[in-house]
Amino acid sequence: MITGPPALPPQARVPLWGLGAFGFLVALVLGLRYAGTSHTAGLDALVLPAIDRVEGPLWYLATAIDFAGEPVGAVVVIALFGWLCLRHRRPRTAILLVAASGVTVALTTGLKPLTGRLIHGEFLSYPSGHTAFAVTVAAVVALLVIDVRDLGAVGGASVLSGLVAFAGLAMGWAEVALGAHYPTDTFGGFGVAVAVVPVVGWAVDRLTRPA
Repeated sequence: MITGPPALPPQARVPLWGLGAFGFLVALVLGLRYAGTSHTAGLDALVLPAIDRVEGPLWYLATAIDFAGEPVGAVVVIALFGWLCLRHRRPRTAILLVAASGVTVALTTGLKPLTGRLIHGEFLSYPSGHTAFAVTVAAVVALLVIDVRDLGAVGGASVLSGLVAFAGLAMGWAEVALGAHYPTDTFGGFGVAVAVVPVVGWAVDRLTRPA
């Protein structure tokens, strides 16, 4: 039997579900808007010139951030934060970390051929799986912090929004800077991640509670 607090702390449920609903709409709207395209337009045309193709030290920084979303890097990240969850006796949070990451990666991989958006004329790009993975991990870590520190609703919402925004911006910048994605691909990845975490968290809590 799995013991310990729920994966979704009560004080974080309202902001998390609200963020999830917003993320779902963002991912859906952008997916419909840019499906089947292979050029910059709208927001991409405004943002891309400012951060596309970095060089020098910034290229190394972007590459290091990108590595966290690669298979080897992702395993290291999950192992590290999974261990942190178990160290704080939060097995459901550890399960959520693994399960939500898997669902997020599967969804972003499956959505790419459905949206059919191409970058550099041949690579499927929407939504960004790297960004989605980073935001998923950040959201689960935020839930761990909220639970361990017993933060209230306001403090919990601040930690949640701050961590997911930081992770999304960092990985999103790296992906665009390396030429792997359009900016809106990263927004779509963010949306998928924050939509997945509350649903998977609810499922983990439901499936692991005592009969």
